[in-house]
Amino acid sequence: MMKKLCGLLFSLALLCMQPASASSSEQSPDASKVHLGSVHAAVFDVENGSALYEKNSDAVVSIASITKLMTAMVVLDSGQSLHDMIEIKPIVRELGKNTYSRMRIGSELSRRDLLLIALMSSENLAAINLAKAHPGGFDAFVKAMNEKAKSLGMNSSHFVEPSGLKSGNVSTAADLVKMVVAANDYPLITEFSTTAQHDVRFKNPRYTLSYANTNALVRGGKWDINLSKTGYTTEAGRCLVMMTDIDGRSVAMVLLDSLGKRTPLGDAGRIKKWLTVGKSGKVAGVARRYEREKVAKYTQASTSN
Repeated sequence: MMKKLCGLLFSLALLCMQPASASSSEQSPDASKVHLGSVHAAVFDVENGSALYEKNSDAVVSIASITKLMTAMVVLDSGQSLHDMIEIKPIVRELGKNTYSRMRIGSELSRRDLLLIALMSSENLAAINLAKAHPGGFDAFVKAMNEKAKSLGMNSSHFVEPSGLKSGNVSTAADLVKMVVAANDYPLITEFSTTAQHDVRFKNPRYTLSYANTNALVRGGKWDINLSKTGYTTEAGRCLVMMTDIDGRSVAMVLLDSLGKRTPLGDAGRIKKWLTVGKSGKVAGVARRYEREKVAKYTQASTSN
């Protein structure tokens, strides 16, 4: 009961999320002291309901596999048994690049394990098959994704499929904070998204595949991470969202569109340093140039509109 009440309070606070006010500035470090390579970002103190940092957080952009957090919530909300075996079917819709999967078409895996590898290892075919096995099928699943987003107050978000491969899955950094906090109330999502490594056993035919978490910070084990999801497409750039404890503070961070695998991880480290010592350190030159070019394009587009 207490957890549900806390989740409700978090959601209410997120619906009216605004930049940190002067009254909270004494508790939060100077936002001008944090430097990130991500083009869009939002950092949120979950316990007191305040935005610690925002950068182009209202821009509607592609979110790649960050989508899978919404997919996971819809799967769990459906109430379907996690023990059901699901036949792996091929992707029949055009979903762009990165559709390769090691899973064998026609083999079977439980809904629980499909959800696990979709979250921890961003297995795209797993997410697609979870949607196909939903009551009413794929289209009903996508409809449920958008209904869930609306219920969370994610008014600038829209989903067209469950994997994140399509650029039509869009949101904002501010909206994704709401999604991250909501997903954090699902114990299986927190468990699965922070699992470092897992061996999955398929049936018909029997075979085993090893999967690893796509977030190196989870695999490293030095962070106190409660929830994690990475994402990447050409349109979205490198993306990372996390719920983590930093210096006794529960923090949701959303980092969208950065250059290279290391930049979002470096940004997470810079946020952690900023929250603990008051300054973040510098961004690598090539990542900084990428960020400046993308911000300039975003600013120009916003001005022309």
